[in-house]
Amino acid sequence: MYRWRSAVRAGVLAELETFLNRHHIAPIHGIAVDDIARQYVGRGKCLRSTFMYLGWLCGADADAAALRAAAGLELLHAFALVQDDVMDEAQLRRGEPAAHVRFAARHRRAALPGNASRFGESAATLVGDICLVWAEKMLRDSGIGRAALDRVWPRYDAMRVELAVGQFADLLNDARAEPGLGAVLAVARAKSGNYTVRRPLEMGAAMAGCDEPTRTALGRYGRAVGEAFQLRDDLLGAFGAAEVTGKPGDTDLGQHKASTVVVAALELADTVARRELTALLATPQPGDAEIARLRALLVATGAREHIEEMIGDRTAEAWRLVAAARLPEPQRHLLDGMARVCAAREN
Repeated sequence: MYRWRSAVRAGVLAELETFLNRHHIAPIHGIAVDDIARQYVGRGKCLRSTFMYLGWLCGADADAAALRAAAGLELLHAFALVQDDVMDEAQLRRGEPAAHVRFAARHRRAALPGNASRFGESAATLVGDICLVWAEKMLRDSGIGRAALDRVWPRYDAMRVELAVGQFADLLNDARAEPGLGAVLAVARAKSGNYTVRRPLEMGAAMAGCDEPTRTALGRYGRAVGEAFQLRDDLLGAFGAAEVTGKPGDTDLGQHKASTVVVAALELADTVARRELTALLATPQPGDAEIARLRALLVATGAREHIEEMIGDRTAEAWRLVAAARLPEPQRHLLDGMARVCAAREN
């Protein structure tokens, strides 16, 4: 499993490097757009492309064109990450300054006219737009036949709209509004879970011509694993794992995000704990002491344990779905392994 996943990632990154070299954009006022794109596509785990290629393998043999088609999802992911960083005012991505921060710094060094921060946000948004166009081009020019691509496009379009709608809903995602756990999970499912696992799997399976029962089984598996992935992401966002996320561990708590673990804590807390949670979440700019207390309350209310149980439930459901699916043993083994990767955020 590990060797297969490493080989797929290496193949995806090689295809992306070839594509970016072929579509090189000359520096604009000394700013290398390609360098920003490489920061966002060259250092990730390539989960989305791996799942799309795995969907393909559930109905067809290994194929270089299929891998190339799947690799384009990393450019779509780069688009999403760049825009997400702008909207969240994130400072880091993959352990380095985020795109808008880098562009703003370049603006200041060159003493260009206008507001550096505004320039950085606008330039980063445009780089995201370029990545969005490149993503579709890489899929279209992958070498996959037209009939196979025709089966992919409706699902690809639906995924992109779902991603945007989920991101829009996330703009209103604030723990101070005290949304319910079901509502928060629905937003996370659209913005991250489905987009990371379910839709790529379905796209790959459709491209390979898998039958309806197989596509349905993969879709159900993808929904369960995608939710486990997002739940784990929420725990990492609250308790910190910069070596995994490349971002500060207190990002979600500091930005008052209504993540599943925070909302679960509000629902599980007794009156005293809930009052303290509400007060801490209302703090405009929580410092280290407030973040530490919030984390302690997430544990004390049982929210952290509750989310871990939800992850376990969804992982077990995914394994049951794989066991019942009419798939060859090698593919079932890979699906089981990828479920573990997403649930535990393994390297």
